[in-house]
Amino acid sequence: MDHPRFVNRDEELAILDSKFESETAELVVVYGRRRLGKSELVREAIRDRNDAVYWQATEETPDAQLANFVKTASETFPMLEDIRRDWEALLRALGRQDAIVILDEFPYLVESDEALPSKIQRVWDMHLQDTNASLVLVGSSISIMEDKVLSGGSPLYGRRTSTIDLPPLDLEDARQFYPEDEPDTAIQTWGVFGGTPYYLQALTPSASLAENVQSHVLSEHGVLHNEPEFLLRTEFGIREPQTYYTILRAIATGKRAANEIADFAGVDSNALGSYLSKLRRLRLVERDIPVTADPNSTRKSRYRLKEPLFRFWFRYVYGQQGHLAQLGDDAYDQLVAPTFTEYMGTTFERVCQNALPKLRPKTYRRIGYWWYQHHELDVVGLASDGTLVAGECKYTTREMTEGDLADLERSAAQIQWSPDDATREEHYCCFCRSGFSEGLQQVAAERDDVSLFTPADIVE
Repeated sequence: MDHPRFVNRDEELAILDSKFESETAELVVVYGRRRLGKSELVREAIRDRNDAVYWQATEETPDAQLANFVKTASETFPMLEDIRRDWEALLRALGRQDAIVILDEFPYLVESDEALPSKIQRVWDMHLQDTNASLVLVGSSISIMEDKVLSGGSPLYGRRTSTIDLPPLDLEDARQFYPEDEPDTAIQTWGVFGGTPYYLQALTPSASLAENVQSHVLSEHGVLHNEPEFLLRTEFGIREPQTYYTILRAIATGKRAANEIADFAGVDSNALGSYLSKLRRLRLVERDIPVTADPNSTRKSRYRLKEPLFRFWFRYVYGQQGHLAQLGDDAYDQLVAPTFTEYMGTTFERVCQNALPKLRPKTYRRIGYWWYQHHELDVVGLASDGTLVAGECKYTTREMTEGDLADLERSAAQIQWSPDDATREEHYCCFCRSGFSEGLQQVAAERDDVSLFTPADIVE
């Protein structure tokens, strides 16, 4: 099986196409974590156009960047050769041509010329906004894109006409890259490689999941062996990397409450918030709260790693490179396989949450986790029609039984949620890797408020 050239991104492509066909000037910002396919997206959007300039900036001097831009852009618009080497003059000339101009790796330009956002703001206000031109700014440094382009303090604030914060591919689309199509294996592959296109392109189509993990992640020669460390050190410019590494490792190994993370990392609890805020901004860590809680007032928080490869790496690779080298080709069997089912538990919960709107089609106000005292539920959906959907996930080798359903019902009864203008109803979902006992199947057949889902149901 060959890797597909380009997968989905239909919504983002539609946004870009509508802007390029607009009869007014458009300033579009495309940003997100590195490796998500931002460059591929914008190149795909202009693939069949003859009025577009795509240029990727490099870490060079301002003069070298301008010269490289003119060299690239003049292939489509030869008249630029005669324009003064100045961003305002060049963009003004392209605006007169109603051109589409894509500046990729925009943060490199800002780092070499801090005045560039102000220059673009001036040429936009005085010239471009009266044309049909489109200017697309693309960047992987989330902090620079937010501070220098999107924030209220940026000269470009209020000028942009569309923003695309590019997410990873979802499981349905990422599966097209996976070497094995069996539903449970697809969920396991998601648990390691997720939906980041660069990681998916690294997969060897003819190899098993274990072989791909061994060769690309665990092996010291693997293309993804040092990927998280590379991104943290070079892309995000994080200071005190050891502290951030320890916090990420704490979360990857199951420390999800703030006090647990602080104790593990040896960080003062009052200082932990700033570290977590930075990691959340970089889309590496996500905060969970009980699904019924007000996110602006609750102090109940748990944290988890959003990127599966980071979670896997900090669980099995970070700090164990020497051990991995000693184990060699046996690293997966010796180090990963014994605990991989346990590792997959959190991934399975999130996959089930994401699948809920298709498995139980409703309009949901929120879907997420819920916990209170000793009660905890992996999946809770609050539907607009007054239905509370409560689910339990078991990624184990045993079947779920009537006892699991009874536990689920007891916990759901503790949820304090009253829908507006509707009578609350409850529906129970059991998600299990290994299926269900005959007794539980009989209960589900007799009741219309119980649903049972296996990996095949979830993935398909």
